[in-house]
Amino acid sequence: MARDDSTRGSRGERATGASRRPATGPWDEAIDQLRKWDPEWAETCLRMTTNPWASGVLPRKTVELISVALSAASTSLNPEGTRRHIRAALAANATRDEILMVLKMASMMSIHSATLGGSILVEELPPSDLGGSRKRHATPTSDKVRAAGRWNPAWDSFFYLDPGWTDELIAAGLGIDASDAMPPKLVELLSVALHASPSRLNAAGTRRHIKAAMRAGATGEEIAEVFKLCVVHGVQACNLVVPILAEELAARSGGTEPTRE
Repeated sequence: MARDDSTRGSRGERATGASRRPATGPWDEAIDQLRKWDPEWAETCLRMTTNPWASGVLPRKTVELISVALSAASTSLNPEGTRRHIRAALAANATRDEILMVLKMASMMSIHSATLGGSILVEELPPSDLGGSRKRHATPTSDKVRAAGRWNPAWDSFFYLDPGWTDELIAAGLGIDASDAMPPKLVELLSVALHASPSRLNAAGTRRHIKAAMRAGATGEEIAEVFKLCVVHGVQACNLVVPILAEELAARSGGTEPTRE
């Protein structure tokens, strides 16, 4: 498989010492500070976390679009990481419509609040409420989805609670599916990432989209790269907090506790 050689520049930068930060990957300037505090761990972690950019298993554009999805998801909402990976995706020839579709997909992951909470609520409702009638709304999208055999049983509970709103929710999700902004395989790889992300860990959704990704032609090696990107996303903790720690240590250095490198 052809490898993307655009990562070689970052290795050259590190070798010169002029700018040791990788040109691609999940890191910002926090890696420079980590090298001062714990150089051995920093280098070990850097090799692991930049691997998906260097392996060539997934195209660079796919890697960056998945990274945009992980950074922009409602469980992350990382503006710095989102901007960094949008810039990298555009540099890898991603289009506005492709990035917009990623953001739509990330937005619709919030549906799981209704599927999770709705099922628990229905279980906890008293029998008198369960037997009550629900105001009937037209549900054209849901009717079509049922007729096509595409209804997800996870939607049943909230459909019972509010059929009209649930129909609008499903219509919004299907509007993304109907887009031709990107091929089905890429859509499913993105869906795997969003369901398997460290802050989501939705086993049922991950399995469902792994199966769909394989039907769309994805290989096991490619799907494994998606999981690697989910793991790599964890270093955003360092990107966020290392500068804060450095600032607080610097503020104390004028007092009784000097910083230690």
